Amino acid sequence: MGNVLGDVRGSFDETHPLTGEAISVTNLLSGPEITAFLANMVDTFMGFAPLGVVLLAMLGVGVAERSGYIDVAIKLMLNVTPKTLLTPMLILVAIVSHTAVDAGYVLVIPLGGVIFYAAGRHPLAGIAAAFAGVSGGFSANFVPSAIDPLLQGFTQSAAQIIDSDIQLNPLNNYFFTAASSIVVVAIGWFLTDKVVEPRLRGAEIDGHPDDMPAVDDVSPRDRKAFYAASLTMLAGIVLLYFSATVENSPLADPQTGELASLGAPLMGMIVPLIFLLFIIPGIVHGYVSGNFTNSQDVIGAMSKSMEGMAYYMVMAFFCALFIKAFGDSQLGTLISVKGANFLASLELSGGVTMVGIVFLVAFINLFVGSASAKWALISPIFVPMLMQLGYSPDLTQAAYRVGDSSSNIITPLLPYFPLVVVYCQRYVKKTGIGTLVSMMLPYTVSLLVLWSAFLILYWTLGIPLGFQASYTYPAG
Repeated sequence: MGNVLGDVRGSFDETHPLTGEAISVTNLLSGPEITAFLANMVDTFMGFAPLGVVLLAMLGVGVAERSGYIDVAIKLMLNVTPKTLLTPMLILVAIVSHTAVDAGYVLVIPLGGVIFYAAGRHPLAGIAAAFAGVSGGFSANFVPSAIDPLLQGFTQSAAQIIDSDIQLNPLNNYFFTAASSIVVVAIGWFLTDKVVEPRLRGAEIDGHPDDMPAVDDVSPRDRKAFYAASLTMLAGIVLLYFSATVENSPLADPQTGELASLGAPLMGMIVPLIFLLFIIPGIVHGYVSGNFTNSQDVIGAMSKSMEGMAYYMVMAFFCALFIKAFGDSQLGTLISVKGANFLASLELSGGVTMVGIVFLVAFINLFVGSASAKWALISPIFVPMLMQLGYSPDLTQAAYRVGDSSSNIITPLLPYFPLVVVYCQRYVKKTGIGTLVSMMLPYTVSLLVLWSAFLILYWTLGIPLGFQASYTYPAG
């Protein structure tokens, strides 16, 4: 045992694709490696790229949410929707709610049941449609959110196992996810109206009449606050537009003059801009509506949003250490090269490979609920492996997002799954986990098949995945 622990490196026949040298796996249980791991633990955690990104975005979103701005916005959007378009609009609002990360779970899903019930439709169908949009369409959004840089951070860290100089744009899947919004809305609309709601006719609504929630009207003061906040946001967007489009804009790449290049300050400002575009309207709405009376209320809203991120911060600590250890061990490089060689020997088409990743991720998602934790675990294997086969990290990330989103709605390990069950029990008391899974299963199956097909079609047509994204590695 002493010899095992003392041996630092072991060599294999595989060679590194860039250096051509034999890949050596480092024994992390050796004295020097354990010492270095512990000595650098704090720096490893603090240098974890997704941590600051997510926390900064959530500071702004937290203020907008707790000021009532997001709640009023959702209610106003749904109140003006014709009954014939109720389902697609609900799903669309649920998808957009990802911008506020978890807001959709606590706002849109219960509101879906309320609105359907008020319209004379089965409330569980409204909950199912909203749940499909919020969680099933987790990676379908035409509004940039904190999810984009979060996943990009993991993907880039994994890609740097093979190519230490590679840099990915936080919006490297933006065009694909924006187009996917249409796909998810269409699938959810058809399934809700033609499959799920007819099946619910036998589910008697037996909730107590006094406990039935109702759609609260937006008060004149809240409406005034919303308009004031929205005008503030619009003014900010207009100011940003003119700042970006003026000649010799400081937001453009100083070398090329492009706004969307990696060297452009605008691209580096995406997360701070998300922060500002939520916190400023949130503050305006809070003060005008009366929900905020002083600066302490704003600080309190930020504090509450950080309380909700405690789980993520704990998870990020272990993910950061895992990625660091995984990279130092060279196991990721070894597995990726071996896996690439194996896949290459199978001579599978690119489409089959990507669909395989989609279904594998969907299966893993049943046991690991967190999208970031799951991607942190498997990206160091998938991303470098497919880079060796000539597929870009951008494409691999897109395939991951499809698989992850599709099975969110049937895994009881999703943190919000029990909460959705509680929403259903307001209307049908006997609703349980099994009931919810069976209700959401058609969405999962349809999303897996049709969304995967859409990815392949999108790829075949050569439509850009996002900013500075490519389908091949090296990009060309």
